Amino acid sequence: MPEKLPPDLPDGDLTKGRILVVDDEADIRESLETLLTMENYSVEPAQNGSEGLRKMEAGHYDLVLLDLMMPDRSGMDVLREVRERDTETPIIMITAYGSVDVAVSALKAGASSYFSKPWDNEKLLIEVEQMIARTRLEHENIQLKRALKQRYSFPNIVGRSERMLRILDLVGQVAPSRATVLVTGETGTGKELIAKAIHANSARADGAFVAVNTGSGTADLLEAQLFGHVKGSFTGAFASRKGYFETANKGTIFFDEIGTIGHETQAKLLRVIQEREFMPVGSSEVVRVDVRIIAATNADLRRMVEEKTFREDLYYRLNVININLPPLRDRKEDIPLLVDHFFNRYCRENGKFLDPDGHSQLRFDADAMQLMMDHNWPGNVRELENAVERAVVLAASPGVPADVLPDSILQAAGVRVRQDGFGGLPVDASLFEEETLEAVNWSQTAAAERLRIPLSTLNQKIKRLGIDPKRKG
Repeated sequence: MPEKLPPDLPDGDLTKGRILVVDDEADIRESLETLLTMENYSVEPAQNGSEGLRKMEAGHYDLVLLDLMMPDRSGMDVLREVRERDTETPIIMITAYGSVDVAVSALKAGASSYFSKPWDNEKLLIEVEQMIARTRLEHENIQLKRALKQRYSFPNIVGRSERMLRILDLVGQVAPSRATVLVTGETGTGKELIAKAIHANSARADGAFVAVNTGSGTADLLEAQLFGHVKGSFTGAFASRKGYFETANKGTIFFDEIGTIGHETQAKLLRVIQEREFMPVGSSEVVRVDVRIIAATNADLRRMVEEKTFREDLYYRLNVININLPPLRDRKEDIPLLVDHFFNRYCRENGKFLDPDGHSQLRFDADAMQLMMDHNWPGNVRELENAVERAVVLAASPGVPADVLPDSILQAAGVRVRQDGFGGLPVDASLFEEETLEAVNWSQTAAAERLRIPLSTLNQKIKRLGIDPKRKG
């Protein structure tokens, strides 16, 4: 009674791998199929080179066992053709001819290994298992590198918080598509940076990125800017001009604060999105364009739709993919990274406090950094950037004290801001601490409570500023 073989297993995780056996000899194919199937591999046979090539084009295999000598097409010909489009799949050549010259030729042509007939089953199985495992590991490493590159290939977008990493992943997925994107978030969260990242990582990167401020000017002016106009179409139209849509052809057009456009312009914009065509102001000729549209808003467009101030059909056309940016107060773990990023940028711009490698040497003192971390940042990243730029301009040494922070941050922390007579800059913070200590009879605990800062922070400031805490009135 013939030995019963295990049933065929489906492709996928239930098997150790999918293997294609290409050999013109039926007994060789059956022998390899029996050996490999019993080791829990899924095996697909091909009786000649042409059939093997067809199967490789139609599906994926983790490894190929390829006979060198076949009547229709030699294994070397099949190997060369496969390697023209697939350099990764392991291919083991099998032949009855143990010539070293043939083995070297096969390896030079792209074979992964070489076995002579008759082969040693145990050695063959070890080689198959190791090759599949190595190839899978290499593939996983490639995928990991791609994922990391996707997450971290946006140099102007700074953030390693989980929310920002998810957004960067989404940007990486969305960028290669043609989908319209709606970026939402509070003012200062970086909506235009996201739009530029999508454009820069798309097939349109070589095309124009045209940013449109929809909130400036009248509706007629906006339409002329968007669609262009012909000479004489209105007072002051002394020459024909292309609009933003024509300028952005084969590229991306970015509508900043899309919620500010009027109903009439909304209708015309909807037509461009649907038909990819428009008529310039004063013209009867239709202009066709290939433009990707990205819109941004800090308004609640859904509520505007309910209030009939924004067209529902336009809302759904724009909101194909929504990227919602979190406010900075919800990702405070990114603040140190953002501070370093802007220190580097503005130190380079101002030529100040740079090390030999061109990196910023500036750092906020502990109390200043604590104020930065505690601040609520109503202006988000834009407000933080302004605070860091100010610190670079005013810094007199690599250690940046709290004194140089904007009044809004100091006041929000409960620090009383004194003004000098030269531009309204805060006076040396030692005056604040000394006055406060005097008011509480030099009790550091009471002073820290009144200043709303940790006692350890106050102690650091007393030491740094040279205040004598033993003085009592």
